[in-house]
Amino acid sequence: MHSFVIHAAFDVLAWLAAAAAAMWVARRVAFPVPEPLRLTYLGVLLVGAALGAYGFGSANLWLSGQPGVARSIEGAVGGGIIAIELYKHAAGIATRTGARFALPFAVGVAVGRIGCFLSGLDDFTYGTPTSLPWGHDFGDGILRHPVQLYESAAMAAFAAVYVARVMKRDRFWAMNGFYLVVGFYGAQRFVWEFFKPYGPLIGPFTLFHVLSAAVLVYAVVMILTAPKPSISDERAFA
Repeated sequence: MHSFVIHAAFDVLAWLAAAAAAMWVARRVAFPVPEPLRLTYLGVLLVGAALGAYGFGSANLWLSGQPGVARSIEGAVGGGIIAIELYKHAAGIATRTGARFALPFAVGVAVGRIGCFLSGLDDFTYGTPTSLPWGHDFGDGILRHPVQLYESAAMAAFAAVYVARVMKRDRFWAMNGFYLVVGFYGAQRFVWEFFKPYGPLIGPFTLFHVLSAAVLVYAVVMILTAPKPSISDERAFA
C-alpha cells in the first residue's frame, strides 16, 4: 500500500511536470495538426498509448514469470506511435505532428521514474544485483542497480539540452524534437534493459530490448527522411 501511494503521487507529479513543460513548449513550437482534427488526434494518441502501455507492460510481466497486469512507459510510446501513424494515414495528414510532445515526455519520464525508484521491489522496475558503490537495497538486503535513476537522469539531461536548443531557435531540434526524444529514449532504454531482471524474449534480449530497438530505428528513419529546414523556414516555431 505504501509503495502504491508513493507511485501514485509521483504519477501525478509527472503529469503536472509534463503539463508545465507542454505549456512552455506550446509558446515556442508549432503543432501542425488542423484545428478540426486536434481532439480526435489527441483521443487516438491516448487510446493507443494506453493499449501499448498495458499490452507491452503485461506481456513483459508474463515473460518474466510474474502474474498480473502491468503498464510500461515504453509500451505507451510504441502504442502511441502506431496509433498516430495509422490515424495520420487515414486522415491524410502528411506533416510531422509530434514536436510539441518532446519536452513533456522527457520531463514526465524524468519525474515519474523517481516514483518507480521510491516504490521499491513492488514496482518491478528495479535493477539486477551489483557490487558498485551506488548499488541500492530496495528492501531485500541485495544491492541493485538503481536503473530508474539512470533513466531519470538520462531524460532530464535530454530535457535540458532540448530547452537550450529551442531557446536558440534551432529549427532542427524544433522540427524533429519528438523523433530525437524517442530515439534517445529507445537507445538509453536498450542499455538499461541489460541491468533489469526481466525474462528474455529472443536470446538474451527482453521484450523491451526489441521494442527499444524498434523505436530507435523508427526515430532514425524519420529524422533522416525529414525535410531540410531552410534559413527562412519558421514553420517549426509557434
